[in-house]
Amino acid sequence: MKPLQRTIRWTCTLSAALIATSALAACGAGNTSAPADKAGSKDNAAQSNTPTKITMMINLKNPETPSDTVEKFVEEKTNTQLEIQWVPDGSYDEKFQAALATGSLPMISYLKNAASFINLRSALKSGQFWEIGPYLKDYPNLSKLNPEVLKNTTVDGKIYTLYQELPMARQGVMYRKDWADKLGIPEPKTTDDLYNMLKKFKEADLGGAGKTVPLADRNDLVYGSFKTLSSYFGTPNNWGVENGQLVPEFKTKGYMDTMNFIKKLHKEGLINQDFPVTSKTDQQNMMFTGRAGMYIGSLQDAEPQLMRKTLPNVKDAQYEVVNKIIGPTGKPATWAVPGYGTVLVFPKSAVKSEAELKKLLAFADKLFDKDIANALYYGLEGPNYTLKDGKVVPVADAKVLAKDVSPYQGMTLARITNILPQSYQYPVGEKAEQLIKEAESFALQDPTNPLDSKTYNEKGAKLQDIIKDATYKYILGNIDEKGFQDAVKKWEEQGGAKIIEEFNASYKASGGK
Repeated sequence: MKPLQRTIRWTCTLSAALIATSALAACGAGNTSAPADKAGSKDNAAQSNTPTKITMMINLKNPETPSDTVEKFVEEKTNTQLEIQWVPDGSYDEKFQAALATGSLPMISYLKNAASFINLRSALKSGQFWEIGPYLKDYPNLSKLNPEVLKNTTVDGKIYTLYQELPMARQGVMYRKDWADKLGIPEPKTTDDLYNMLKKFKEADLGGAGKTVPLADRNDLVYGSFKTLSSYFGTPNNWGVENGQLVPEFKTKGYMDTMNFIKKLHKEGLINQDFPVTSKTDQQNMMFTGRAGMYIGSLQDAEPQLMRKTLPNVKDAQYEVVNKIIGPTGKPATWAVPGYGTVLVFPKSAVKSEAELKKLLAFADKLFDKDIANALYYGLEGPNYTLKDGKVVPVADAKVLAKDVSPYQGMTLARITNILPQSYQYPVGEKAEQLIKEAESFALQDPTNPLDSKTYNEKGAKLQDIIKDATYKYILGNIDEKGFQDAVKKWEEQGGAKIIEEFNASYKASGGK
């Protein structure tokens, strides 16, 4: 496929939908079924080997469309002819909605992210897309998809989408092991251990000049320290179940205990004082420059981020990772994502028959095959990576990976299944990956993932700002507990009470599971 053709196909598809049905067919976006063959068994056999034409729309996060090396490899392995619309990330949702409105979505359409999936629920319920749940059992790879993740993607109990795998629980604690060893501090196992480590880091001032930051944090209550620490203190993941009823996390004891813990850290100077306005870049720079001793976030940041970017500044720096922290509940816990990065759908406007749908599902099934899965994730062995002791070593040239590989990672479904392990330069990177796998056994799912609330879809994000603002104010000492509860009441009055009602109605309708 020529690069120019691949970059303009979106324009062709959308324009055709607005002009006429015949033009749509000329643009290559309609029913691709071939007419019934009557020429005899020999011709039928030949036709069965004809590549299946598949149109796709994928989110492009890179500034340029990729080379077609990986695309050709997938086509050869799956006996398909792929027509991929690479749509820039910044305009993807807009393009998707425009194509949905004009009936010009391609046969396989990826959504931008999990939030885009939530916004598509109404269209899924309206019958514009194929329900695929009943077919999954017929395919060797699709039949083995994680039941918990499939449940998280259901809409009214039905499965319309295939998901892109994502590790469920990546969060944990990364700390300067060389600091801990120098001070005789063992690996932390409890929330009290975390506090004592931070306190000793400050007292020893290993960052120097009285500017040591024991815990470096940022202005993010989810992917910063707060939500991970709240898991340790028994807070549910966004929503919990109390007395058979769903309640938002900020109405639980664990949430208040977490705020009090971080408030204590702030008061004692064990966390950067301006963390509510600190960017991720500035947070990480505190680690890179040797000023800070602990970082709470994605364990995948241990390498290449923390180790590789700290060593040029602090040649003897060592990091350690841990995620099995025991809090007041006496059990380890960590919050989990739903298990998918994005999903893909099969619009009935492009997929005209069950026979066509089955061909597309067969193609999607093959994306989990080892050779295809690794080609989409790492590229091709030789030009894009080498193997060392059975582990992948990507080529050093980032431009090559950006041109040949990175965009196709948006097409992957397999990011865990059949994926070769990556070779790490430092032991902490490999340990982080192992801890992420182990965390699935004590990960906390959000019970509202498969549920629906119209008010939440419309107002949830805006209402959450009320709680976010009140959480920061409480930690900084600008409001007391009554002030925080006043904010919760405001959340309820402006739509939160309706969200609770709707989620509980959906929860009850699903059997309370």
